[in-house]
Amino acid sequence: MSRVGLNPIMIPEGVEYKFTDQLFSVNNQKNTLSLKLDSGFEIIEDNSIISIKRPDNQKKNKAKHGLYRSLIFNMFEGLSKGYKKVLELHGVGYRATNAGQKLDLSLGYSHNIIFEICDEVILKTEAEKGQTPKIILESHDKELIGLVAAKIKSFRKHDPYKGKGIRFVGEQVRRKAGKTASS
Repeated sequence: MSRVGLNPIMIPEGVEYKFTDQLFSVNNQKNTLSLKLDSGFEIIEDNSIISIKRPDNQKKNKAKHGLYRSLIFNMFEGLSKGYKKVLELHGVGYRATNAGQKLDLSLGYSHNIIFEICDEVILKTEAEKGQTPKIILESHDKELIGLVAAKIKSFRKHDPYKGKGIRFVGEQVRRKAGKTASS
C-alpha cells in the first residue's frame, strides 16, 4: 500500500493557498491553480506545513488521498519553481520554428504542421547547426505542460527501426533490428 498521502507538504515562500467549500486554490503574484476535492477530505496546516486528512479508510478514499497529495504538491512546486520540458526532433529535414505561440513543425510530411499553444505554456525553439532542433516548453501547470508535450510527440512518434521522430531530451529509444536477407 502506498503512503504518499501521509507525507506533509512544505509551503514555499511567496505562494499562498485557500481551502473553502472543498475547493483548494494556490496562487502567487501572477498565477492561480485550483483543485476540487471530494467531500470529507480536510487540509490541516501547522507551521507552514500542510497535510491532507482523508474521511475514512475506504479503498477509494485511500487511493484519492495519495492522488490529492501529489496534485497539491505539484501545484505548489509549479507556482514556486515552474516546470520545463524539452523535446528534440530526430530525422533528416525535421525542423521546428515558432512565431509567438504558434509552433510550425516540418516533420517529413507533404505539409507543415502548425500547432497553436495556449498562453499558460511558454514556447521556445532552438535550432543550432550540427545539433537536433529542440522545442522548449515552460509552465506553472504540470498537467497542462504534459498534455501539450504529449500532443507534440503524437505528430511524429519515434520509429524503433530508424530512430526518427520526436522525443524528450535524454529519452532512450529501444532500437530494433530490421529484416535480414537470407542466403
